[in-house]
Amino acid sequence: MVFDPSSLDFVDAGTPVPVRASTILPAVRENIELRTADGLTLVGELALPADGVIRATLITLHPLPTHGGFMDSHVYKKASYRLPALAGIAVLRFNTRGTASPRGTSDGSFEEGNGERLDVAAAVQFAVDRGLPNRWLVGWSFGTELVLKYGAVAPVAQQVEGAVLLSPPLHRAVDADLLAWASYGKPLTVLVPEFDDYLQPEAATARFSLVPQAKLVAVDGAKHLWVGEKYAARALNEISSAVLNTPVELPGDWHGAVAVQPA
Repeated sequence: MVFDPSSLDFVDAGTPVPVRASTILPAVRENIELRTADGLTLVGELALPADGVIRATLITLHPLPTHGGFMDSHVYKKASYRLPALAGIAVLRFNTRGTASPRGTSDGSFEEGNGERLDVAAAVQFAVDRGLPNRWLVGWSFGTELVLKYGAVAPVAQQVEGAVLLSPPLHRAVDADLLAWASYGKPLTVLVPEFDDYLQPEAATARFSLVPQAKLVAVDGAKHLWVGEKYAARALNEISSAVLNTPVELPGDWHGAVAVQPA
């Protein structure tokens, strides 16, 4: 059975609650479906601020599905749990073609980042059609390749304000894609873990020098998968700061009702 996010049970303990990995803060959550130009249905979830005031929208692109990446990859799940309540940020997560998660399995099969161009376009168009404001692409690992290859070209280029990259490997994305972002001119924030498996800060600085507007943030102690609450929280702070264009330090406690991730 596909999990229904509207079935979450929220309880107010009457005292501040520490925000932990499994803590789910209030939001308007719904299971969604995206339709691609080549006729596939992709499954996902949209989490909106409960008060209806949306300051920014994240359109998230997950890590490599052939190596365990999906819409529930932990930084994105925590983004959907926290950012609508703590920062007024809407979070759209979905499984790219052929990818499965507890939400379900998207149609199609993995296409090495080629057919996924249509997945990116479908997600962005969904956000446009829903009237979600201040739209930003957020890519993690394989998702950064999709951002770099397709975010600065039509139709997506005219529909987003910029992008944030987590752990870019720069395997499929090449210098030509970076130069396209340079010409595009919109903001690009690049979060690079100190101990990344593929591209560490020194090499990333050299590669992203092709994009004058890129802001590279080296994160001491972090690894490619951002394991550990310290590093996941840092990623969410940096993402929020980028899309809201102001420094953000998300609170570690919540005053109000919370739910816990179902087993």
